[in-house]
Amino acid sequence: MKTLLTLATVALLAASASWLTAANADTRCYEMRVYYAAPGRLGDLEARFRDHTCALFAKHGFTNIGYWAPLENPDHKLLYIIASPNREAHSKAWTEFGKDPAWQEVVKATESKSRLVTKVESYFLKTTDFSPLVKPSSADAPRVFELRTYTAAPGKLDALQARFRDHTLALFAKHGMTSVGYWVALESKPENTLIYMLAHKSREAGAESFANFRKDPDWIAAKSASETNGPLTTKVESLFMAPEDFSPIK
Repeated sequence: MKTLLTLATVALLAASASWLTAANADTRCYEMRVYYAAPGRLGDLEARFRDHTCALFAKHGFTNIGYWAPLENPDHKLLYIIASPNREAHSKAWTEFGKDPAWQEVVKATESKSRLVTKVESYFLKTTDFSPLVKPSSADAPRVFELRTYTAAPGKLDALQARFRDHTLALFAKHGMTSVGYWVALESKPENTLIYMLAHKSREAGAESFANFRKDPDWIAAKSASETNGPLTTKVESLFMAPEDFSPIK
């Protein structure tokens, strides 16, 4: 017989997690970058990160957080997250990285025939106060990762975060989902947005976990209570990804 967590138990677990996070507050500046590789060059781009870029990032003070490629990848994307102590240190490190003769030689050697990247998207982020500490991790078996982006309804980002803080994280854990990190914009872009990442045993396991989560009476009650004045989100996006072999989180 399965035992359902009461809302009080969920709230207690969430409060405990928030206290632990507050005691180890993460004040780092995160940058999430999405690279669109030129057709046929994604493998070359991955090799450049594996063989050169990650080490050069570390040399210049960046922390390599994780590297992923979408499971369905018609646009040849590579997504990664790096971190620095603060925004100023991040900008300084990026400038020094770009000027590094070793990096310039790598670019010259890998782009002698054509550029590897046709488009770059960049987002500066900070962790929420309820995010677990974002750190290298792995599992005994391969995992898939789900990047979820929630656009909050106008004026409701704080309420959305409160629901995650007080209910959602504990319910995710209850249903077998591993929270990797939760972020909001450090600057104005992306506006009114909560970005988070989950780890699943497989894409199918993730779908099953979410199906059970949505049917959970505790979630139904929490959602209903938080949306008496209307939905908290206007848009939800989900991207399933596989970690690169050189990713610190995999």
